[in-house]
Amino acid sequence: MAVVLFHFNEQWMPGGFIGVDVFFVISGFLMTGIIFRGLEKNNFSILNFYIARANRIIPALVMLCLVLLVFGWFYLTPTDYTELGKHISSSIGFMSNIIYWKESSYFAVSSYEKWLLHTWSLSVECQFYIIYPLVLVAMSKICSLKTMKSIVLIGAIIGFIFSILATYRWPTPAYYLLPTRAWELMFGGVAYLYPLKLKKNKKKLVEILGLALIATSFIFISKEELWPGYLSIIPVFGAFLLIQSNQNDSVLTNNSVFQAIGKWSYSIYLWHWPFVVAINYFSLNDSYIYIFIVISIVMGFFSNRYLEVLIFKSDNIIVKYYSYYIAFLMGIAGVTVLLKDGFKWHYHQSIQVVSSESYNKNPRRDECHIASGPIPECVYGDGELGAIVIGDSHAQSIIRSVEKSLGNKSVLDWTKPGCRTVKNILNISSHGLEDRSCGNFISYALDEIKKYPNIPLIISNRYMEMLLGRNEYGLENRSLKPVEFIPELKDSVKRDFHYIETMNNAFIDTLCSFSKQNPVFLLQPTPEMKDNVPQKMAKELMKGNEIIIKLSLNEYEDRNKFFNSMIKKLGKKCNVTLINVKEHFCDTKYCYGDFKGRPLYFDDNHLSEYGASRLIPTFEKFLDNM
Repeated sequence: MAVVLFHFNEQWMPGGFIGVDVFFVISGFLMTGIIFRGLEKNNFSILNFYIARANRIIPALVMLCLVLLVFGWFYLTPTDYTELGKHISSSIGFMSNIIYWKESSYFAVSSYEKWLLHTWSLSVECQFYIIYPLVLVAMSKICSLKTMKSIVLIGAIIGFIFSILATYRWPTPAYYLLPTRAWELMFGGVAYLYPLKLKKNKKKLVEILGLALIATSFIFISKEELWPGYLSIIPVFGAFLLIQSNQNDSVLTNNSVFQAIGKWSYSIYLWHWPFVVAINYFSLNDSYIYIFIVISIVMGFFSNRYLEVLIFKSDNIIVKYYSYYIAFLMGIAGVTVLLKDGFKWHYHQSIQVVSSESYNKNPRRDECHIASGPIPECVYGDGELGAIVIGDSHAQSIIRSVEKSLGNKSVLDWTKPGCRTVKNILNISSHGLEDRSCGNFISYALDEIKKYPNIPLIISNRYMEMLLGRNEYGLENRSLKPVEFIPELKDSVKRDFHYIETMNNAFIDTLCSFSKQNPVFLLQPTPEMKDNVPQKMAKELMKGNEIIIKLSLNEYEDRNKFFNSMIKKLGKKCNVTLINVKEHFCDTKYCYGDFKGRPLYFDDNHLSEYGASRLIPTFEKFLDNM
């Protein structure tokens, strides 16, 4: 229930997400017991183990996926329904943790739009229980059970150490993936293999201590911590002690309410998350939180009673493996929805047009715009080099329009996600982790540009994200502390005037360095719409409403006032030409996210190919005579 409360309202239980770690320990204890008891009696069957796990997990999961498929047909946009298909197939195949790792951080705002995000933990568990019994059975052929117990203990310790190191090095994959989570399940195994012999009064004390550690974690640890890092030992050890106390007559854990919640916990966990997503997706008010918590518990009861215990005793191959069959069919259904683009033909044409703009982005984006490693240096077009585009993802979104403006010439792609064009820039996460890859990239560009004298440089950045933070709805107050620095600002704790002026001066210095032997064209900031334009428009059209996505010109000017002041300084330092972006998307009152019902963006701040095409005449004007 801690996870459920955290998801519905983080303030109720800041560390509620740690409930998953506690669950891993308990699950590891139970499954290790099943495996070792079978090995001790020499009657353990890997196949029967897999069947039992599948019968416990799959029926309720398949029912949830089926309900979401039917629900999504009527209420999700084509893009979101397509995504649902992908997530259903990955969840049923117990690979969703890998998919979500590649898509976003668990705590990212966008994660609250993923209807099956919570299945990542099921995927970790199932991956572990595919490998774990195979390894133990293989070990039983060559070593004693006593030695195996020691190996499980050593494995848990090594796994914990690796988890600490990996969490600091690779935070997002460490959260989602099995190698950094396996130790928690193995720690539960250690609790089974090394039971403590305690007197009754000591059992009570151990139980209270275990509960205190878990409760402390739920209350005082938050999502701001790197997880699962060294702090994860607190709830894991708490769960270990709780198991070791073996208090079968405990008033605290063996009362009827706790027993019922524990019995229904898997199903409650399974059903609650889509309700959390629904609150965000349909912008429901807070009163729905309490309604959906109650519904989640009720659904958990019925799901446990009628789905989790849906076991048919038979040697008939069809009946015996029914869980695998229904999982296979649901997986096929998910893949079909994905491959058929959400069966977009069943939506009104206007919804199809709007929603499809989400995919109208540079088709070479995944190939040419990568976060790690050296930039691929992709070339667009044929013929001699006509321009180089430098910047972050905003530069990537306009590069094909630059190509089209060059005629028979080509354009070189020097873009990297999230990398502003500032010398020595570095990123420092909220956990203090430094990333100098962007600064290294700009240093590389400044050195390599010497090979391309007089070639026009087109520079575009989401510059105001660096200075002021993101402006999407729900994120306005999450970026008060800067995350992008130059070395002398590393200790800055707020985006004050000194920070902004220093970063502006560093940007000016970088632009002037580029302009020494190359003509430099700097794009004005693209209006940031705050809402995902195609998604917002599609949602409204599905409700029968038409909507124009717009941002007041005053708000645009206010957000970009520091950029404008920087431009005035820049003009006195070196020769850089400003390309007016505003005139293509704004009138005297508003900046628009769509034109005659077609989105100009593929999300809230990146121009789609259609939107970027509005800049082609301007690029032609500046580049024709170069």
